[in-house]
Amino acid sequence: MVAVDKSENVLSVNNLHTYFYNRWGTVKAVDGVSFTVKAGETLGIVGESGCGKTMTASSLLRLHPQPASRIIEGEIMLDGDDIMQYPESQMRDVRGRKISMILQDPQTSLNPVYTIGNQLVEALTHRTDETAKERGLRKLAEEALRDVKVAAPNRRLLDFPHQMSGGMKQRVVGAVAMACSPKVIIADEPTTALDVTIQLQYLRLLKDIQARTGMSIIFITHDFGIVARMCDRVAVMYAGRIVENGPVREIFNNPAHPYTAALIGSVPRLEERVDRLFQIEGQPPQLYDLPVGCRFKARCTFAKPVCEEAYPTYYQVDENHNAACWRHDPLWESAPPY
Repeated sequence: MVAVDKSENVLSVNNLHTYFYNRWGTVKAVDGVSFTVKAGETLGIVGESGCGKTMTASSLLRLHPQPASRIIEGEIMLDGDDIMQYPESQMRDVRGRKISMILQDPQTSLNPVYTIGNQLVEALTHRTDETAKERGLRKLAEEALRDVKVAAPNRRLLDFPHQMSGGMKQRVVGAVAMACSPKVIIADEPTTALDVTIQLQYLRLLKDIQARTGMSIIFITHDFGIVARMCDRVAVMYAGRIVENGPVREIFNNPAHPYTAALIGSVPRLEERVDRLFQIEGQPPQLYDLPVGCRFKARCTFAKPVCEEAYPTYYQVDENHNAACWRHDPLWESAPPY
């Protein structure tokens, strides 16, 4: 177990904008996202498909598709340094060593023509500490597989990806991401391709590694069940922006944004029998044609004309709990309805 100062911000993202440019116009995939991650903390980023979760993660490593997209503005403070100012040559040293990413699909994350050992050793070449020099990269690759509970790691180093099951490949992807002991791991829906029992094993494995190493995790998902099990805080994204941010228990007990409440309400409960599952009516707006005002207004049961006039500011609902919704404005009750 590693003792960490949980009051220290390892990662601070301020006003991040990542835009795509295509024939339809400017696609605002990430449109002013801000959040912090403390040492040893797990932050969940939740939202529907297409809301900007994965693009936010890619932007943090500056791996957004180029030249199709550009980071227009923003600040990414990692361990006290603004990595937005780093040239690409310096970013290569940051990726893997300070911040790393577990991708969603292990089938496409691993190179099919290289052995697992070759791919792990390639990741470990970024380690420059004395341990890497003394013990050798091959030995460290074996230990990396052992850390993620891969049986017979010395033999598995010789295997190709197609010789492993989906769950085992996802563990290898995790081993590659954590090989250089980064301070921040971004896990982009790493359990999507796994069955339920293997999902649980994988989540427990991540928590065990976090407790042992003190690393911070950004967990991207659309599953509030995983958020409840894994995360300390959660940021809810909608149409390129974070609409609510707060401690997990507070978000579950007191969702302050209608979109958050709708997402939680979409999760079936075992103790309740219903004829029809709850669904959020309508579709998210197109990111190249965003409406003026609140972006959730067309799907919101509480919407008033004020919601069409301007995007709401962030209101403090409780300690460390904020939401971008006009309902928390002192003048909301007196605002005229439709």
